[in-house]
Amino acid sequence: MTPERTAKLQQVLYRRQPDLSLIADQVNKPRNLSALIRNCDAVGIHQIHTVVPKEGYRTYRGTAKGSDFYVKTQAHSSVEEAIQKVKSAGMSVVAAHFSDRAIDYRSYDYTQPCAVLMGAEKQGVSQVAAEMADEHITIPMMGMVSSLNVSTAAGIILVEAQHQRIQAGMYDQPRLSDNEVARTLFEWGNRDLARFCRENGLAYPPLNEIGDVLDAPGWYRRVKEGRAECFEWDGVAV
Repeated sequence: MTPERTAKLQQVLYRRQPDLSLIADQVNKPRNLSALIRNCDAVGIHQIHTVVPKEGYRTYRGTAKGSDFYVKTQAHSSVEEAIQKVKSAGMSVVAAHFSDRAIDYRSYDYTQPCAVLMGAEKQGVSQVAAEMADEHITIPMMGMVSSLNVSTAAGIILVEAQHQRIQAGMYDQPRLSDNEVARTLFEWGNRDLARFCRENGLAYPPLNEIGDVLDAPGWYRRVKEGRAECFEWDGVAV
């Protein structure tokens, strides 16, 4: 990559918020899922969690405009699994769900570690997800319609989260670890090589702070000789 491109990607990563996420619970329209990913990228979310619909996803890439490559996505087989994953990372779960205990979305404190949970287009947040959520929020509606498109609603909520975090100075300094920055820069700048490592169960090669491979000839030689470090791929590692 050129130094200018590297600097641009570094700036993006330095504003990423590792303790802010989104859970998409069986959002089955690819256009909506793509829009959710674009919303997440816009406010600096580093990773989102998706609960795969029973019918699966159809391929669609028209709305994300490439942002789906820059936001890590972890798929789950159930909403319980997704919620447990973010809670194990220390995040509270706030569900966009109308209930007796729901509060105005602007009243929630998004500066705390949290994941916003959005339900499916027709069914909304499931009962089990509503029960597992730490808080319910709603967007006040002044017209005849009672709800917004899932990606529109998520955008409104996430912009409020962004506003609160800007006011708290949470975008003013890097919040990802140095290893995560280097690892992500490697993935963004070396897509084919990163895919090769994942498909062949290889750990990423040793990297410097901007994601460049250290001693590339030596690493390629170890790969050819079968001496490169292997990795069980449920994530990424350096």
